[in-house]
Amino acid sequence: MKHPDTRYPTPETRHPIGSLFPWAFLLALFWFLLSPAFGVENEPPSTGSPQSESPEKKAQITYNPFAGMEKDGRIPKKALPDDIKNPGRWRYVPEGRIKPGNVINRLFVSSFITPIVFYEQDVGAGGGVALTDIDFRQKRRQEFAGIFLSYTTEEQQRYSMVWQRWLNHREIEGGGVAFEERSYLRGRGGYAKTLTVRFFGLGPDTIADNETSYTDEVTYGGLFIQQSFPEPGDNAVYRLGINAEHHNLSEGYVSSIPSTDETYPLLFEDGDDYDLLVLNGMLRYDTRDSQHNPYKGGLIQLNIDGVPLQSGNGAAAATTLEGNWALKVPGLFHDSGDALEEHPPTDSIAFGAFINATHGDLPFWALTSLGGRNTLRGYISNRFTDKAAWHASGEYRIWVIPRGFTVTKSIRVERVGLALFYDIGTVGDGLDALFSSTVHDSYGVSFRFSLERTALFRADLGFSDEGMNFNFAYGLSF
Repeated sequence: MKHPDTRYPTPETRHPIGSLFPWAFLLALFWFLLSPAFGVENEPPSTGSPQSESPEKKAQITYNPFAGMEKDGRIPKKALPDDIKNPGRWRYVPEGRIKPGNVINRLFVSSFITPIVFYEQDVGAGGGVALTDIDFRQKRRQEFAGIFLSYTTEEQQRYSMVWQRWLNHREIEGGGVAFEERSYLRGRGGYAKTLTVRFFGLGPDTIADNETSYTDEVTYGGLFIQQSFPEPGDNAVYRLGINAEHHNLSEGYVSSIPSTDETYPLLFEDGDDYDLLVLNGMLRYDTRDSQHNPYKGGLIQLNIDGVPLQSGNGAAAATTLEGNWALKVPGLFHDSGDALEEHPPTDSIAFGAFINATHGDLPFWALTSLGGRNTLRGYISNRFTDKAAWHASGEYRIWVIPRGFTVTKSIRVERVGLALFYDIGTVGDGLDALFSSTVHDSYGVSFRFSLERTALFRADLGFSDEGMNFNFAYGLSF
């Protein structure tokens, strides 16, 4: 039965574009799946062997899932062209991981279809699909794309798309490609109607009994570029981006707790029917050996999200200063591979921290918050919210099955591991307040597997004073 909510106009009345997203996504999904069949051709290699046939044409004739790698999963290190700067910052992909064909032909090698089926009392029974393609349009692993959609019987909806193109990409003589992972162009867009967003009030001293919920209907889109300079793979990295959002708020669906509009009517009203235009600028000094899964090195980063235009308020900004560091340690369940291996199994200890603050007025849902997938993982998402925050984490990252396992002849999990983690942090109504705010912490264990170094998945089981929290996520939390 549809949840009754007569106090607010329907989404179609208030924001007509929301009703168009299901149809737009069906068209996008159709093109995503079938575009290779309509003659999308591979780009010719930019460099490589001066042979009569390109590597991709040869691959179409005969595909060997172990080309460029050994049958136990070890990938011998490949010599990169002499003109490549900072070769340690480039990722090599062997020919065996570049399977030819469309999305279906390459399933679970370079494309992945994940069905989504779930039931929650407050949102009903739901289903959907996540479709990701790390060789989108068969560009020899230069492009990535993903489509994610889900729908429930209570009309909770999520439709999102993301596309990314690596800016520095090279063919390697003898087969395979290499790309520099710091430089890319990314676009994203989507629509979501989330029925159970939590809000506990502002400040570090809210208690679990303060919990409320609301429905957030958001339409968003953005584009940004990130690039290392002056040479590909150098330590200096910048990012520039633009993002636009529209939010409609309405009554929450969590039946056991109050609705946010009843408990915090002024905050709720100020954040409803709201538009934001965000301009992002980032500058980073980064010595890590990888952006996605570092084993050594560190970074220091300044990030500024400027809001020149927003509903009902003047200009605002959010500033974040962040740092993290990783150190290799002896392998607990393996010998750490060898120097002639492209991606040897490596255990590490890592630390990360940030401090941020809001300048000007922003709606409550745009303020910094702790709790959930990446911060204070033992607490529910958005557990602590305010205008400023600091947070720190430590992890001991261990690979338990260092060579992974083969699922089929061409499908392989690279390795499986876990991490022990500890998080600590707090929020306040300004930077000065952070020094006297109540500090919260959580700890837990994270179960992990990777398909390759740039494709890591984790399931975090966190514990805090308020019990246990579980999150599943792509990539590291810091």
